[in-house]
Amino acid sequence: MTDLSTSETDLPAADEIENDPREECGVFGVWAPGEDVAKMTYYGLYALQHRGQEAAGISVGDGAQVLVFKDLGLVSQVFDEQTLASMHGHIAIGHCRYSTTGSTSWENSQPIFRHTPAGNGVALGHNGNLVNTAELAQRARELGIYGKNETATSDSDVIGALLAHAAADKTLEQAALELLPTLRGAFCLTFQDENTLYAARDPYGIRPLSLGRLDRGWVVASETAALDIVGASFVRDIEPGELLAIDADGVRSSRFAEATPKGCIFEYVYLARPDSVINGRSVHSARVDIGRRLAQEEPAIGDLVIPVPESGTPAAVGYAQESGIPYGQGLMKNAYVGRTFIQPSQTIRQLGIRLKLNPLKEVIRGKRLVVVDDSIVRGNTQRALIRMLREAGAAEVHVRIASAPVRWPCFYGIDFASPAELIANGMESEEAMVEGVRQAIDADSLGYLSVDGMVEASGQPAESLCKACFDGNYPIPLPEETSMGKAVLETMMKSSTVADGVDPLTTANDNVSAVMRP
Repeated sequence: MTDLSTSETDLPAADEIENDPREECGVFGVWAPGEDVAKMTYYGLYALQHRGQEAAGISVGDGAQVLVFKDLGLVSQVFDEQTLASMHGHIAIGHCRYSTTGSTSWENSQPIFRHTPAGNGVALGHNGNLVNTAELAQRARELGIYGKNETATSDSDVIGALLAHAAADKTLEQAALELLPTLRGAFCLTFQDENTLYAARDPYGIRPLSLGRLDRGWVVASETAALDIVGASFVRDIEPGELLAIDADGVRSSRFAEATPKGCIFEYVYLARPDSVINGRSVHSARVDIGRRLAQEEPAIGDLVIPVPESGTPAAVGYAQESGIPYGQGLMKNAYVGRTFIQPSQTIRQLGIRLKLNPLKEVIRGKRLVVVDDSIVRGNTQRALIRMLREAGAAEVHVRIASAPVRWPCFYGIDFASPAELIANGMESEEAMVEGVRQAIDADSLGYLSVDGMVEASGQPAESLCKACFDGNYPIPLPEETSMGKAVLETMMKSSTVADGVDPLTTANDNVSAVMRP
């Protein structure tokens, strides 16, 4: 009989099941006169849903106005046929959000919307995370365009405020070319006015962004899988430091900064869909190769290689191929358990990871298992999983991780745990760290892939990759700790309103008049 009285230190709570690195956001944009751009964006966001499940939104432009509809929830929860049918236009952008700056609220969902001083509408979606948010917010406050009357508290909203303000006496394209060089950090932006679609990528190219071609238009998306789903052919990756403008005259490219590529290596390991291609490299192929290299670097004696689905599957296939140990499906995943706004009862919380994964007892009973997972962050999930496998009859559990140890937090768009929560952080030596983690998760053995192995599997030059969460070398300089963090703008707003005696949450934001709120 299963003991349901297990303490929460042994089994993660249901809302802690997803303790892998949180995704970031997905952006999509389409310029296609004569097409149903709202519905096309809906399907594009569906393909990018893995990049953010907190909120979703779409904006459309018809030459006369920009209309935004957004809400908290999954893409399928936010939109229905009636809503999409009411959104007419020839340009659209879409966004699915996981918050890295700013709380989870309707106001922080995207696309964000602003009016320019001339009265034009600007909608913007952002994937990434800025490291100079506090500095930009201070500049916007001094300009009188951001502050105590705001209810949105994301770096994306600050970008939108500054962009719309800069378009007072120039075109939006000119305003963007003036603003973008002042943004520091990771950003892939899609934005629009009534007539033109824009896309921009930071000079380091931390996050992926691609351009696709339709029969009657153009598409930009965080991943090529979103191009595939709407029938667009891949044209090229948008270059680091590049701004694209797409309208009736075609595609215009401008360079706002010199390219210094530092693409996120974790996109290949975990974040991106396996059916996407990043910088010419198939993500699925990279992950299978990661598994092969993992088998070479960290061999194990076992009877069966099983993945932690779904993110560990390609690497487990590669590990089995290289090691000669048979591959098996030892864990079944409930595809319908994701992030939820419904809090579980205490009884359900104690079930922990069982809500998401269930062992196939007849497959694993008596077997020496090699369990392949993409990463270990806090170790809660792995500890609970190993206990579950042992209860199901596994003779031994050897864990192999398809990445190097995560030792440092990410400030460029992935919501890792804080340094104190990272199980591999602060160990004196590599050997001590591996043994400490092995004991903490109760595995019979533990092995990580090296950073060099990850780099080789990605097919990219080492100098063109950001590996900061693994090696601590941040390519974009970081400000003081007090100027960063998820709640940096909430903190600034609170200090400002205390001084001014104004509560911003009771003051209406006059820049959302063109936003449809459910």
